[in-house]
Amino acid sequence: MRFAKGHGTENDFVILPDPDGELELSAALVAAVCDRRAGIGADGVLHVMPTKLSPEVADQADAAEWFMDYRNADGGIPEMCGNGVRVFARYLVEAGLAGPGEFGVATRAGVKRVRLAETGDVTVDMGLPRLLGGSRTSVAGREYEGLHVDMGNPHLACVIGDPVAQLDLSHQPAFDPEIFPAGVNIELLNPVGPRRVVVRVFERGSGETRSCGTGAVASAVAAAQLSGETTGTWAVEVLGGTVTVTLDEHTSYLSGPATLVASGELTL
Repeated sequence: MRFAKGHGTENDFVILPDPDGELELSAALVAAVCDRRAGIGADGVLHVMPTKLSPEVADQADAAEWFMDYRNADGGIPEMCGNGVRVFARYLVEAGLAGPGEFGVATRAGVKRVRLAETGDVTVDMGLPRLLGGSRTSVAGREYEGLHVDMGNPHLACVIGDPVAQLDLSHQPAFDPEIFPAGVNIELLNPVGPRRVVVRVFERGSGETRSCGTGAVASAVAAAQLSGETTGTWAVEVLGGTVTVTLDEHTSYLSGPATLVASGELTL
């Protein structure tokens, strides 16, 4: 099995090309591939297959040739991954499966339009965030209020007073299972300047990650709601670097680096 490895602000992925749609990915195989000691190591798997060959998203084939069949590190199947789309698009261009410019990528959250040159940042149209009220989390006995943001996948974005650098995110933060029956990605953030926030993220199925694309957008939305400036551009600092989120009245955009670092043959 051929593979490539890439990351977007250190949110890292194993990329499995499958042009004939023949690869069967079990949760156990995905978890083995993502194991950082016994496997290649990653926050998730990007399974690259033709949209028309996937019954899940075949109706998107007219708008997107390739389907990002994304899997979390534990083998779970989430709806969307913002950094994953950026790395997926960079892989398509470098593998000669798509040309630089603008094109669609099929996902379980619908077609996402991406824009990229042969080098440089990748920008994704992430769609209009949906605000679904409030909820709360607790981390090491401290409780925080947050905003429920739907980015195609669920988020709880919490603007907090405690410095995020001091938080212990080695364990799953608590959340309300009645509001989030399928789990939730939790963002804890500090505004540090005009339209600039520092964020840490605990992703369902992966634990704390160095970056989360959909989480960056959710964090910008929460900061925007707090400031009253609900449109504009925010810099979002994550452990793995900085991404840019632009919010307007109709959609949101995520921009940042996406880099391929290795390729080879998988023998698991």
